[in-house]
Amino acid sequence: MTTLTHDPARTVPTGPARNHWIPRLGGPVWLVWRQHRAAFWTLIAATLLGVLVMVWLRGQTMDFLAAQDPTSRRPGGLPPEFETHVDRLHSIGSYLSYIPVLAGVLLGAPLIAGDLETGTAKLVTSQSVSRLRWLVTKLAVPAAMLALSTGVLTAVLTWWWNPIKGLSDALIWTSFFSVTGVVPVAYALLTFTVGVAVGLLLRRTLVSMVVTLGIVVAIGFVWDELWRSLGHIMSVSTDKGVGPGAVRPELPAQAEQQGQGTYFLTSSGDRLEWTTCLDQMENDRAHTACLESKHVIGWSLDYLDVSQMQTMQWLGAGVMLALAAAVAAFVIVRGRKRLL
Repeated sequence: MTTLTHDPARTVPTGPARNHWIPRLGGPVWLVWRQHRAAFWTLIAATLLGVLVMVWLRGQTMDFLAAQDPTSRRPGGLPPEFETHVDRLHSIGSYLSYIPVLAGVLLGAPLIAGDLETGTAKLVTSQSVSRLRWLVTKLAVPAAMLALSTGVLTAVLTWWWNPIKGLSDALIWTSFFSVTGVVPVAYALLTFTVGVAVGLLLRRTLVSMVVTLGIVVAIGFVWDELWRSLGHIMSVSTDKGVGPGAVRPELPAQAEQQGQGTYFLTSSGDRLEWTTCLDQMENDRAHTACLESKHVIGWSLDYLDVSQMQTMQWLGAGVMLALAAAVAAFVIVRGRKRLL
């Protein structure tokens, strides 16, 4: 009589060994990746390409500076060829400024609108996955990809700009305020969530993209008009008169002048517009007498200092992230109640 014994080796399935340490996507995360993998891979490829281009251009800039006399490293002290490197930096910065537009129009607007238009949302929500989990995943995965990509690109741009930002008047910090630091990430997340909300409400992909474009442009206009108000306006003035030979106040390095120009400062501390006594300009004596009658003792200038840049960026990013969170909450609440 033959005795049957259990051989564990025979029960192990044959075939290639599975690497359990490799993370695998599953559930809603896998579905979101599967649905939008073309957009995600395009985002990854564009990020890698942008990083490589900026690293190469920065290397050329630093090689150029290394070949120059160290004493020439000051505003206006470098050869005219340096402006070529400045123009390249500005060009890349202008390209990165379109990230919020692309995030809202191409990534945000079609995200849910496409599922509603094709009926995918009805299919997904009929499965065991809850609407809440699906909506949160639908927002979180693209938002994480977008934040990572934008953060990497702006970090490399900041790394390129930092060592040369004081070497040319064209590299003033206000020109790079919205494309460096934390602002671009928060800005992209805001426009992304706005696009998702528009798509949820309009339920048609193309219409949602067009409407989102208009809203994002409006957001950009408002931002351009208001971001300087996040800083504290500083002033510099003189009290040695405004006649011939009088020295006008000088702004600190990398400061941006604010207001309508140079103001006249009176002995009482009041400031008068630069157009004061303008009708007497053709006659020096009459002009001087006019200013003296108004007790003008010097000039005054308003400016924003570069030392405020990071604080202003964090304040602006905080406002944008708060708005993005509010829009995302609206999407989740609205989607749970009236998705289909």
